[in-house]
Amino acid sequence: MGEVSEFSMGMRLFLKAYPWRRIDTVPCAPMRKPLAASRLAIITTAALHLADQPPFDERIKGGDTSYRVIPADADVAALRESHRSDTFDHEGIRADPNLALPLDRVRELVAEHRVGTLAPRNLSFMGSITAPGRLVNASAPEAARLLVEDGVNAALLVPV
Repeated sequence: MGEVSEFSMGMRLFLKAYPWRRIDTVPCAPMRKPLAASRLAIITTAALHLADQPPFDERIKGGDTSYRVIPADADVAALRESHRSDTFDHEGIRADPNLALPLDRVRELVAEHRVGTLAPRNLSFMGSITAPGRLVNASAPEAARLLVEDGVNAALLVPV
């Protein structure tokens, strides 16, 4: 894990002044069925998108709270990354998007019968949302409805 001292002075000052939100603990929900019998969706905050989808808009003040649907059969190597944050090294994700959206790895787990099925729609958001109101009130509930429609029993959140 990195150290705050690795960031630029400007980023350290931003982090020090940032109005961090305190969120009450969310109780853990027990699995209702074994993972081997579940439909799993992957949700990433790496701002990955398909070539024919618009990139995430880094100019939106407070962050782009939209999401992109990544189909289960998407070619992971063809995904593009348009994350606005400069606080992490993007090269690893660009070299292997499975680091942030492990579709290939989950397909392997499905083939090994360790996961029931992969959801037909997986979701990509952009992290670094400094004004999460639109995300909490609009994008997240809409995305959750998609997962319910797809019969998702479990979600793998891959924060970036």
